[in-house]
Amino acid sequence: MDGFTAWLSGHVKERDALGELARLAAGDPDWPKGPDRLQTFTDHLEGSGATRATLQDLTDAWVRYASR
Repeated sequence: MDGFTAWLSGHVKERDALGELARLAAGDPDWPKGPDRLQTFTDHLEGSGATRATLQDLTDAWVRYASR
């Protein structure tokens, strides 16, 4: 596993919004395996009924991931 999901999984122990998102992804058996694009994960969360706050957390996480 590589890309965003692998990067995100490295943050599951953090006690912030990024950690919450990482735990959400880790516990979701349907979490996308790819393609490694923000829209892939946004579509999944929207389809799961995610809140605006969770979608914003995803965007914030993606920005951190993409700028590394």
